[in-house]
Amino acid sequence: VSQVRKDEIGPAWLKPLLKASYFHTCALHADSNKSECNMYCLDCMGTALCSYCLIKHKDHRLVQIRRSSYHNVVRVNEIQRYIDISCIQTYIINSAKIVFLNERPQPRPGKGVTNTCEICARSLLDSFRFCSLGCKLNGIRRGDEELTFAVKAKTNQGFENSDESSTTPKKKQRRDDRVMFGFRHLNIEEGTDGEEAEEEEANLHMIYSMSPDTPPIYNHRNSSRRKGIPHRAPF
Repeated sequence: VSQVRKDEIGPAWLKPLLKASYFHTCALHADSNKSECNMYCLDCMGTALCSYCLIKHKDHRLVQIRRSSYHNVVRVNEIQRYIDISCIQTYIINSAKIVFLNERPQPRPGKGVTNTCEICARSLLDSFRFCSLGCKLNGIRRGDEELTFAVKAKTNQGFENSDESSTTPKKKQRRDDRVMFGFRHLNIEEGTDGEEAEEEEANLHMIYSMSPDTPPIYNHRNSSRRKGIPHRAPF
């Protein structure tokens, strides 16, 4: 691998970020509340940090790690400031776009699956090649010249705005409603056509932790039902 390719594999903090252990109690602040280690400093490249450790990392680049179905994730608007996450499938959790840190092998893809992660065979939408940051990293290590983590120059609109600017208010509301009322944990990221994305989701069998819809609440105050006329018992 040439020196140029080594630089494109990713920043020095990427591999430590992916291998770090998260969501354990901080050894330095075990007696304090909210001492769970779910933060990572990209400048120090050490172990995971809790909220009390952050005072020593002022003005450092920090990202928060979150959990979904026992897998570590990071929000897209946090991580894409530092690396290019193209070719990695994104998901929606609690109305926020996220990307998984490490591979999630799926030995037997669902029926009708036409595209899978090139590294771990996870079912994907057709427009993506990898399911996680770790899988893209392994893809670059294989020598794929088209892949890079280097952040390219953006337009005047900025890449942070591009995440939401391409989504109209009506489409965003429809997507958020699906997250709130149809999916408890994960929702496949929609493409240009919401109906097509829904059809692809069904084909890929990639809906996680789906919960039944909440039954409608019966409002007695607005009910139009009236009590029947009482009848006297016959003699």
